[in-house]
Amino acid sequence: MSNPTTITADPGVPFVDTVREFDAPVSAVFKAHVDPDLLAKWLGPRSTQTKITEYNATTGGSWRYESGDDNGMAGFRGVFHTVEPDALIIQTVEFEGAPNQVVISTTTFEDIDGRTRMSAHEVYPSVEARDMALATGMDYGVIEGYERLDELLAA
Repeated sequence: MSNPTTITADPGVPFVDTVREFDAPVSAVFKAHVDPDLLAKWLGPRSTQTKITEYNATTGGSWRYESGDDNGMAGFRGVFHTVEPDALIIQTVEFEGAPNQVVISTTTFEDIDGRTRMSAHEVYPSVEARDMALATGMDYGVIEGYERLDELLAA
């Protein structure tokens, strides 16, 4: 059974907060976020595939991937501002289809008796930009991606 994913997007503020617990140690959950081979196996909904074209998950490193299906791929890119092993990732996220709409994402990893609580706080450039991202079904992709991560961590 998969753990629930809580996604909060309060009206009037350009934030999305996501909290998810995993039945795996922090080191394994963190590694799945910084290892490009693992990331490509779980990121996004089952109906898509992810192709990592660049992924240097270190402070100051950059990243880029494409995600999609037979109907087309969409590009995403960003920069890792801070990477603290097993604790913190601060990065930018930019959907190449909406240039100059950069999101700042802060993700923390917390040990809860051998399990992991992951919390992400995303800051969008405006409420409108956040609402457009949510309208694309972003929440569905996040939830299903974390279900895929559960399966990867259990294997």
